[in-house]
Amino acid sequence: MTITLRPGTTVMFTGDSITDSQRLASEDGLGFGYPLRVAGEWGLRHPDRPVTWLNSAIAGHKVRDLEPRWQADVLDARPDVVSILVGVNDMGWHTLDPDGHVIPAEDFAAGYDRLLAPLAAAGTELILIEPFLLPISGSVKAGDAHVDVAVRKEWRADLDPKIQVVRELAREYGAHLLAADGMFAELAAVSGPEYWAADGVHPTPAGHAALAAAWLRLVA
Repeated sequence: MTITLRPGTTVMFTGDSITDSQRLASEDGLGFGYPLRVAGEWGLRHPDRPVTWLNSAIAGHKVRDLEPRWQADVLDARPDVVSILVGVNDMGWHTLDPDGHVIPAEDFAAGYDRLLAPLAAAGTELILIEPFLLPISGSVKAGDAHVDVAVRKEWRADLDPKIQVVRELAREYGAHLLAADGMFAELAAVSGPEYWAADGVHPTPAGHAALAAAWLRLVA
């Protein structure tokens, strides 16, 4: 089953930097990543069904950062559809921030559940996008930290249980799941991981296009 976007539907994208994509620097507030591509492609295909597209993502945010602003930035907009991509910063916080620590999957799940519960109670359609990590080679800089293969292996071990949390919450809430981690693993096997996300986390233009195409397959 797909989500039907009727004329006048309001869609809210939210999450971290992958969704933010410099939204405050863009004229329409959608940023320059997959939300913009989704809105553009939908508008091209369905000029008879205008949709209001919103983006409230903030770079660097974790589930715990979404919670205090959830009412003002998401619920008060009364969206018909909410699309969430969060988890990468929950994965790497302990290696990137001197004040950070490992966030257990149980805490991640509890916080994510608190985000979803009021939306489900309001009858909001939900799209949950798996956080993802591509197996690039070499070392890249992330803030003041250098992330090498060993760190990414640690991240992967931390991320996998959180991906499972997203899958379980999607089943529990009857949400549509965008299996982005698996999708990028398949794409990377053909074209190499750097083609889709040069640092393993933030999509390239092609990576954002892949996310947008997968997102659009969930709606009609």
